[in-house]
Amino acid sequence: MTTKTPACGWDQAVFRCGRCGTEHTATSEADYLKAVGVHGDAHAVWDRLNPIERDGITSILRTILAAPDLAAELLVLADRQPAGGESR
Repeated sequence: MTTKTPACGWDQAVFRCGRCGTEHTATSEADYLKAVGVHGDAHAVWDRLNPIERDGITSILRTILAAPDLAAELLVLADRQPAGGESR
C-alpha cells in the first residue's frame, strides 16, 4: 500500500492592505509578490501627492486606462517632443 502525498504549491493567496483595505487575489507566489510590491509603490506615490495632484492624476488615469490606444499615442507624442518639453 502506498500513500500519495498531495502536491505542494499555490492555489491562491489574498493580499489585504492594512492601510486601505484593498484586496488582491493571486494564484502564484510571483503574482502575489508583484501585487504586494505594486500596491506598496502606489501608496508611496499617492502619499507624495497633494490633493490637487491626486485629483489630476486620478482623472488622467481614468481617461488613459479607458483608452489604451490613447495612452500609446500620448507616449508617441511625448517621445517626439523637444528635450525642453516645449510644444511645437
